[in-house]
Amino acid sequence: MADNDKIFIFDTTLRDGEQSPGASMTLEEKLQVAELLDDMGVDIIEAGFPIASNGDFEAVSEIAKRSKRSVIAGLARAIHADIDRAGEAVRHAERGRIHTFVSTSPIHLEHQMKKSEGEVLDIITDTVARARNLVEDVEWSGMDATRTPIDYLCRCVEAAIRAGATTINLPDTVGYATPDEYKAMFEAIRNRVPDADKAIFSVHCHDDLGLAVANSLAGVAGGARQIECTINGLGERAGNAALEEIVMAIRTRSDVLPYACGVDPVFLTRASKLVSAVSGFPVQFNKAIVGKNAFAHESGIHQDGMLKNAETYEIMRPEDVGVKATSLVMGKHSGRHAFRQKLEELGYEIGGNAFEDAFRRFKELADRKKHVYDEDIDTLVENEIATQGEHIRVIALTVIAGTGGPQKAILTMDVDGRHETRECSGDGPVDATFNAIKAIVPHEANLSLYQVHAVTEGTDAQAEVSVRLEWDGRMATGKGADTDTLVASARAYVSALNRLIARQNRPDHQELKAV
Repeated sequence: MADNDKIFIFDTTLRDGEQSPGASMTLEEKLQVAELLDDMGVDIIEAGFPIASNGDFEAVSEIAKRSKRSVIAGLARAIHADIDRAGEAVRHAERGRIHTFVSTSPIHLEHQMKKSEGEVLDIITDTVARARNLVEDVEWSGMDATRTPIDYLCRCVEAAIRAGATTINLPDTVGYATPDEYKAMFEAIRNRVPDADKAIFSVHCHDDLGLAVANSLAGVAGGARQIECTINGLGERAGNAALEEIVMAIRTRSDVLPYACGVDPVFLTRASKLVSAVSGFPVQFNKAIVGKNAFAHESGIHQDGMLKNAETYEIMRPEDVGVKATSLVMGKHSGRHAFRQKLEELGYEIGGNAFEDAFRRFKELADRKKHVYDEDIDTLVENEIATQGEHIRVIALTVIAGTGGPQKAILTMDVDGRHETRECSGDGPVDATFNAIKAIVPHEANLSLYQVHAVTEGTDAQAEVSVRLEWDGRMATGKGADTDTLVASARAYVSALNRLIARQNRPDHQELKAV
């Protein structure tokens, strides 16, 4: 293929994805995600918003130092302080980029910017030039481009290119566009703006109408050659275009999408699981490419076709995205070797104490379940990983419940190495359990989400509980799993509380919303 058929994948999981309420990640988690993105061949990693907090600056700076192949980008508003901070954060990268943005639509200029069109054009020229003096690679974004009059948008793009922008991003910030409209916008801009061929054009689509991936591919058809996306489609509101869907659409439909993409799809499932674990956002079962049911078949007709030829009902091979189909049934008689092999098949590489803890939990689960499915092991390992290093842990729980009442919970927890026990009553067993947690670890967090679902079928299925807590403007989500729903509930609440306390102790944290 010609060079102009290369599609650059710009991953913004660590910036736009982290702006999802409750999805904030620690430095260690960001480094882990960035390393995997780099290994899988992502062209550009937007590592964060350096001016947002000292934590974000440190994350971008550290990722820049560690990157082996990817361009490392830092986001900046069209403000000198933002641009300078982003330049400082990416200066250690072998290839660093400053991504600066400003609103261009009439509704944003009137209500948010409170600037005239002429004033914004001056801002674009000034701030892009300032960024270009710091780095050679400058990306400019016109926020809310799809609701900006085309004549004015052309003037903005021309000003950005003239000032030194090497990439022009025209985002569908609010997920408003349709594919035909988005394609036509890029065609018009590229035909009308002088020196448009000197810049790479980029798409950045939100999924408010469920069109993010379709719009992204339409923008490519209109001449864009960079796609901005996130793992699992993580992002504000309804999220962003999903990286895994973009990559596999290009790979699977090369007949109508004749583009080159450097991302290795074998990493996709592993990346999905990692981002879900560190963000606390579960992946829906029927999510394309990486969902639990993406390569599952229950219908008798489908099963018959699959047995005869997998291509009858699968347009992709599961191993292409890092999933290994297997009929191995795990149970209480399985040993360490079989368990380790199963973990490797599912994409996990853990050793030492973490492996022993996971194996112990597996054997406990196998004693309570007739069959342990792949989904059970996924949930077990993800919860084991998520609880590593927590300061508060559930040790034992006894609940008294029934129609006669009263409902009581007797809970023992490990708090920084000390075992503490409380007995509390409540309006039902779950409420009593949560009251016992509050008695041991006093706090003022409010419960904003309590959700339970079965990991597999059957009366002995594990319950996976999601809990979201809010405290002083911050949110955190925790997950817990157990064949006992009340134990799973306690673990989920404590997991969320651990995360919330950790974030409450970061006074410099603030979320700045963008693009």
